[in-house]
Amino acid sequence: MLRKVVSAVAVLGLCLGIALADEFRATIIKVDGDKVTFKKGKGGEEMTLPVAANVKVSKGTFNKETEKVEDATPVDGGLKNKMFADIGEKGVGAMIVTDADNKKITEIQVTKGKKKNQ
Repeated sequence: MLRKVVSAVAVLGLCLGIALADEFRATIIKVDGDKVTFKKGKGGEEMTLPVAANVKVSKGTFNKETEKVEDATPVDGGLKNKMFADIGEKGVGAMIVTDADNKKITEIQVTKGKKKNQ
Protein backbone atom coordinates (compact mmCIF):
# COMPACT_ATOMS: atom_id res chain seq x y z
CA MET A 1 0.00 0.00 0.00
CA LEU A 2 2.79 2.42 0.90
CA ARG A 3 4.53 1.73 -2.42
CA LYS A 4 1.39 2.71 -4.32
CA VAL A 5 1.09 5.98 -2.42
CA VAL A 6 4.78 6.83 -2.94
CA SER A 7 4.52 5.96 -6.65
CA ALA A 8 1.40 8.09 -7.06
CA VAL A 9 3.10 11.07 -5.39
CA ALA A 10 6.16 10.66 -7.63
CA VAL A 11 4.03 10.58 -10.79
CA LEU A 12 2.03 13.59 -9.61
CA GLY A 13 5.23 15.54 -8.94
CA LEU A 14 6.58 14.70 -12.40
CA CYS A 15 3.35 15.77 -14.11
CA LEU A 16 3.22 18.99 -12.11
CA GLY A 17 6.81 19.82 -13.10
CA ILE A 18 6.02 19.30 -16.76
CA ALA A 19 2.83 21.34 -16.50
CA LEU A 20 4.64 24.30 -14.96
CA ALA A 21 7.30 24.48 -17.67
CA ASP A 22 6.75 27.41 -20.01
CA GLU A 23 6.72 27.14 -23.82
CA PHE A 24 6.61 30.24 -26.00
CA ARG A 25 7.56 31.67 -29.38
CA ALA A 26 10.60 33.92 -29.43
CA THR A 27 13.20 35.51 -31.67
CA ILE A 28 16.74 34.59 -30.68
CA ILE A 29 19.00 37.64 -30.94
CA LYS A 30 22.30 36.36 -29.55
CA VAL A 31 23.91 33.17 -28.24
CA ASP A 32 26.89 33.71 -25.95
CA GLY A 33 28.26 30.43 -24.63
CA ASP A 34 25.48 28.93 -22.51
CA LYS A 35 23.33 32.09 -22.45
CA VAL A 36 20.63 32.88 -24.99
CA THR A 37 19.26 36.39 -25.51
CA PHE A 38 15.81 36.54 -27.10
CA LYS A 39 12.65 38.61 -27.49
CA LYS A 40 9.56 36.81 -26.25
CA GLY A 41 6.65 36.92 -28.72
CA LYS A 42 6.42 39.68 -31.30
CA GLY A 43 8.14 42.85 -30.14
CA GLY A 44 8.40 41.61 -26.56
CA GLU A 45 11.02 42.64 -24.08
CA GLU A 46 14.57 41.35 -24.43
CA MET A 47 15.50 38.57 -22.00
CA THR A 48 18.60 36.44 -21.37
CA LEU A 49 18.45 32.95 -19.84
CA PRO A 50 21.08 30.24 -19.41
CA VAL A 51 20.54 26.86 -21.05
CA ALA A 52 20.39 23.57 -19.18
CA ALA A 53 23.36 21.24 -19.54
CA ASN A 54 21.20 18.79 -21.54
CA VAL A 55 19.42 21.38 -23.73
CA LYS A 56 17.77 19.92 -26.85
CA VAL A 57 18.16 21.96 -30.04
CA SER A 58 16.09 21.00 -33.08
CA LYS A 59 14.78 22.54 -36.29
CA GLY A 60 11.30 22.14 -37.76
CA THR A 61 8.27 23.84 -39.27
CA PHE A 62 5.85 25.83 -37.11
CA ASN A 63 2.19 24.91 -37.63
CA LYS A 64 0.00 27.94 -36.89
CA GLU A 65 -3.13 25.83 -36.40
CA THR A 66 -1.71 23.57 -33.68
CA GLU A 67 0.89 26.11 -32.50
CA LYS A 68 3.47 23.30 -32.40
CA VAL A 69 6.71 22.57 -34.23
CA GLU A 70 6.40 19.66 -36.66
CA ASP A 71 9.02 17.47 -38.37
CA ALA A 72 11.71 18.55 -35.89
CA THR A 73 15.20 17.17 -36.47
CA PRO A 74 18.22 17.64 -34.18
CA VAL A 75 20.59 20.51 -35.08
CA ASP A 76 24.21 19.42 -35.55
CA GLY A 77 26.40 21.02 -32.90
CA GLY A 78 23.46 22.37 -30.92
CA LEU A 79 24.04 26.00 -29.90
CA LYS A 80 27.49 25.91 -31.53
CA ASN A 81 25.89 25.52 -34.96
CA LYS A 82 26.67 28.22 -37.55
CA MET A 83 23.06 29.50 -37.53
CA PHE A 84 23.59 30.75 -33.96
CA ALA A 85 27.04 32.22 -34.66
CA ASP A 86 25.82 34.30 -37.62
CA ILE A 87 22.49 35.64 -36.40
CA GLY A 88 21.26 38.43 -38.68
CA GLU A 89 19.25 41.54 -37.87
CA LYS A 90 15.95 39.66 -37.92
CA GLY A 91 17.17 37.01 -35.47
CA VAL A 92 16.26 33.33 -35.44
CA GLY A 93 12.63 32.33 -34.85
CA ALA A 94 12.16 29.57 -32.28
CA MET A 95 9.91 27.90 -29.74
CA ILE A 96 11.63 27.99 -26.36
CA VAL A 97 10.81 25.64 -23.49
CA THR A 98 11.97 26.48 -19.97
CA ASP A 99 12.18 24.45 -16.78
CA ALA A 100 9.52 24.55 -14.05
CA ASP A 101 11.17 27.59 -12.42
CA ASN A 102 11.51 29.47 -15.75
CA LYS A 103 15.20 29.96 -14.94
CA LYS A 104 16.82 27.73 -17.60
CA ILE A 105 16.08 26.85 -21.20
CA THR A 106 15.59 23.10 -21.63
CA GLU A 107 14.65 23.01 -25.31
CA ILE A 108 14.99 25.24 -28.38
CA GLN A 109 13.02 24.39 -31.51
CA VAL A 110 14.17 26.60 -34.39
CA THR A 111 11.20 27.30 -36.64
CA LYS A 112 10.81 28.11 -40.27
CA GLY A 113 7.62 29.14 -42.01
CA LYS A 114 5.95 26.95 -44.60
CA LYS A 115 6.93 27.83 -48.16
CA LYS A 116 4.25 29.48 -50.25
CA ASN A 117 3.09 27.65 -53.38
CA GLN A 118 4.31 29.34 -56.51
